[in-house]
Order: sequence, then C-alpha cells, then structure tokens
Amino acid sequence: MDRPRRPRLLPRRRAMTDRMEADGRRERGIAAYARIFGMPEGEVSAAFAARVGAAFAEEALHAAGGAAWSHPALTGRDRSVAIITALAAQGVSGDRLRTHLRLGREHGLDDDALTALMALLAGYIGYPRASLAMETVHTIAEQENS
Repeated sequence: MDRPRRPRLLPRRRAMTDRMEADGRRERGIAAYARIFGMPEGEVSAAFAARVGAAFAEEALHAAGGAAWSHPALTGRDRSVAIITALAAQGVSGDRLRTHLRLGREHGLDDDALTALMALLAGYIGYPRASLAMETVHTIAEQENS
C-alpha cells in the first residue's frame, strides 16, 4: 500500500528567498555582518561564501537580518554578552570568538567585564570551556596592552 504523501511544510526555496529580499532582511544581515567583521558591506557576501559556502552564507545573512539583531530592547553590549556566552558555552574559540570579543570591546565590555563574565560562566558552563574562552580574552588583553 502506498503511503500518502506529506504536504510541503515550507514554501519553495525561491519564493522564500524572494520574500526575504523583498523585506530587506538580507541587506540588514549584510550590514550586521559588516559591523561584526569590520569590513565594507560590498565584500560581506563573497567573503562569507568563501568561508562557509554560498548556501550556508545566504542562510546566515537572512538570519542576521532578522529582528533579533535589530530589536531595540537589546543594546549592542547586551547582544555581545549573549553571543560571547553562547560561543563560550559551545567551546568555540579562534577567529569566531576573537571577532565577537573585539565587537564586545567596541560595545563597552572592557577587560574587567570580560574577565568577570568568564568567571561567572565557569560555574554554569564548566571551567574547561570558560577557561578556554578566558585564554582568548587574556591573549587579546595582552596584545592590546603591549
């Protein structure tokens, strides 16, 4: 016996892309990533696609253009604390963490605030992950203070 076909739950990819571009979401995502990576908006799409592939880059641009990145209830500093916390909790280090730590510093998170954040996180995400993030905080502080 043939199984009934499931209805499509998501609109076709092309229609979804058209709708997202029509509401400016992609452009807002490009602007958000330009701020994060400190690069001209015109270079964001190609740079991101080179790093993670075109399809994933498009998804990321659309996600970054959503309300979460522009909602007035959150300041840049609030977003930085949330993102740094999420990255540290997942054990992310390297360029991704450094990029967001740099952005956090631009949003007012100084060495004392970042150190306090890592100390707080240690009790919630565990010392191994918090200490990995703290090593990056410490390295950045040493580079900027030397």
